[in-house]
Amino acid sequence: MNKTLLSLTIAIFSLCYGIAQKPTTPSSVQIYESIQKLNFLGSVLYVAAHPDDENTRLISYMSNHVKARTAYLSLTRGDGGQNLIGPEIRELLGVIRTQELLAARRVDGGEQLFTRANDFGYSKHPEETLNIWNKNEVLGDVVLAIRKFKPDVIINRFDHRTPGTTHGHHTTSAMLSMEAFDLANDNSAYTDQLNQTSLWQPKRIFYNTSWWRYGSVEAFEKIDKSQMLHFNIGTYYPLKGLSNNELAALASSQHLCQGFGRLSQRGSEREYIEFLKGKPIQNKADIFDGIDTSWNRIKGGQNIGTILEQVEKNFNFTDPSTHIPELLNAYQLLQNIDDEHWKTQKSKELKTIIAMCAGLYLEASAENNWASPNEQVKVTLEALNRSNVTITLVSINSANGLNISKNMALKNNIKHTFETSLKVKAHQKPTSPYWLNEKGSLGMYTVNNPELIGQPETPRAYSIAFNLTINEVPLTISKAIVHRFSKPDKGELYRPFEIIPEASAKINEKVIIFNSDKSHDINMIIKAGKDHLKGTVELCLPNHWNVFPKHQKVDITHKGEEQTFTFNVTPPKDESEGYISPLVRIEGKTFTKELIEIDYDHIPFQTVLLPSESKVVRLNIKKSGENIAYIQGAGDVVPESLEQIGYHVRVISPEDISPETLSKFDAIVIGVRAYNVIEDLEYKHDDLFNFVAHGGNMIVQYNTSYRLKTEALAPYHLHLSRDRVTDEKAEVRFLTPNHPVLNYPNKITKQDFDGWTQERGLYFPDSWAKEFTPILSMNDKNETPKEGSLLVAKYGEGHYIYTGLSFFREFPAGVSGAYRLFANMLSLGKDKMLQDKQFND
Repeated sequence: MNKTLLSLTIAIFSLCYGIAQKPTTPSSVQIYESIQKLNFLGSVLYVAAHPDDENTRLISYMSNHVKARTAYLSLTRGDGGQNLIGPEIRELLGVIRTQELLAARRVDGGEQLFTRANDFGYSKHPEETLNIWNKNEVLGDVVLAIRKFKPDVIINRFDHRTPGTTHGHHTTSAMLSMEAFDLANDNSAYTDQLNQTSLWQPKRIFYNTSWWRYGSVEAFEKIDKSQMLHFNIGTYYPLKGLSNNELAALASSQHLCQGFGRLSQRGSEREYIEFLKGKPIQNKADIFDGIDTSWNRIKGGQNIGTILEQVEKNFNFTDPSTHIPELLNAYQLLQNIDDEHWKTQKSKELKTIIAMCAGLYLEASAENNWASPNEQVKVTLEALNRSNVTITLVSINSANGLNISKNMALKNNIKHTFETSLKVKAHQKPTSPYWLNEKGSLGMYTVNNPELIGQPETPRAYSIAFNLTINEVPLTISKAIVHRFSKPDKGELYRPFEIIPEASAKINEKVIIFNSDKSHDINMIIKAGKDHLKGTVELCLPNHWNVFPKHQKVDITHKGEEQTFTFNVTPPKDESEGYISPLVRIEGKTFTKELIEIDYDHIPFQTVLLPSESKVVRLNIKKSGENIAYIQGAGDVVPESLEQIGYHVRVISPEDISPETLSKFDAIVIGVRAYNVIEDLEYKHDDLFNFVAHGGNMIVQYNTSYRLKTEALAPYHLHLSRDRVTDEKAEVRFLTPNHPVLNYPNKITKQDFDGWTQERGLYFPDSWAKEFTPILSMNDKNETPKEGSLLVAKYGEGHYIYTGLSFFREFPAGVSGAYRLFANMLSLGKDKMLQDKQFND
């Protein structure tokens, strides 16, 4: 690897891993590339539905080759998917995927936008999608994105003309984009948005097509391409030491929770876009054909362009600071421009470039990474000018009233460090993803502040404004407060500075099952967000549930410390379910939320506040067999859920699998997508199937047919498909009502399928050997019955079971019937005589 490639790769990953908040120190090459983009006044908006839908190759090409300002509008945050790196699902998964998208954009040079649409799970048709999303609101959000970003060109990832052929969210994203293309310039549409932005008409809109749209490469070669443009998105960037495809692979590899880490690609490759509507193109080599992307585009921009083009043409890679006088001149001229959009955008870019040319380092680091309202926080400020340019630090101020006069000359490479304190406002809202602050619906997030709609994350609560003069030209550069620290095994690290509540509470178990009417101890953990936290805590329960004691005293000396409280909860005698939640009272205030920390190396540290509640279920459940082995797949809480109903569960790895080890268990359960992510399972089939043959039960949960590590999932023929039932209320029909799995030890009825969440199941087999017995039939509206959701085969003395039912979603939701059915699956054959009698009756 050459030095340029090595240094750039290191620079890219320094932005994307645990030091993701670290201030960047760009090289001369990166400054030069920023000036190239500064001199291009054109923009592209790429539109799709989910975090993994974006075409990083095309986004990178537009940003790095064309030099256009490029953004990806993802309608959702990907909350409805699965997580390959941890247990987070739903809202927390959406937080992770948001940050992974931002990490990808830091690599490919794009920007990131969203709507308020909630990814509620797989949808088969736009009609279904728009029945769950609020079409008017999501369409309005797309219109708002266009009006704010003001793209010249829009590129849709999906085809608006093919509803029902792919994920309903996919087609809907294209349909809404096509509609918003016209509405963005309609002064009678979404008039309330015009308080914060203005009308805009994009010049043209495209569909990012490919051979897969036509079934094969051969079919694609034969079609009429007169309305298509194509690009060599494999172009090589000598300044980066990387090709566009290599850069794009680094970007898409940020989607770790979806398993998108991949090999780099090199060499020429064509990317196609199909013209849909707008201003026709004459020069098909230029997506901006007929659009002036120079500084002449804006009134008064010609003189600015003359200056900046000379800077680009004569750029001094050895000492970029020599260009600061010219850049300052351009900046001052820009302030007289009437076009607010370009003035705002290019002023921001110019200020950044000026600071980069000066090697200007400004930082505000708090002593901790979090504080609570009304707290005084020590902040260390650092200012360093690494050039011979005359720079004066005039003053420092912040929105909370901090105002310090300095009038300090920043001489070349002389670091200035000083401390100040910041008082957090008494009514400052805690830091949390803004779209989770209010309760939303199945299809939509609630965002009450219209200025936040579309933003990728919550703006930082506190920043420090460094008021400077550079060659006597006043410039203000703001820096969000961070927390800088180090660890012996990781070196220098950065975390965002967060505001947390004075108190937060959590109950570790999100679902608590009561197998009888006996009482159960429940632990609640209170975390102090300030010193000397004193108050009381109680546990709120549903009717007919009892708790002792009613109240307990909270007394925690130091902020950051936790205290555990034990409450003894007694359920009713009959089956019942509901929710319990903590209520903490501190100095007249009440606190009911849980503080959740998300800490992965590839994204910035995240704090999320969500309502703290757990589902309690009084359930009459029977089971046979006690000891379960569990092989983790792509991350789920099934082992903990099985322990809730009294099983002894041991999580084992493939290397633990041996006849001796397996002989200790009554059943072995394979986690979701295990055959997609664990290579070694393929080599353990003999041991697993022998375990079944000698009387054990083996339950395999869903896998995708794509990227299977083995073809031999089962001891008999079993073929996976993409069949799924997305309607969680779809009718469930019993194909073999007398089968033991529906009768022993719990009688399964159709009521056991009430209350399921998000879906019935996914990736069902569509063909199987005669040894398998299909148990259930179900289907979505206007589809044929699907019978592969639960398949049972006798193998030797034991049973092999394959299920695509979404137990991994139902268990965390506390769905009683899911627990009963799974207990029956584990119990198969454990009372052979009784089960044989039931099956034959």
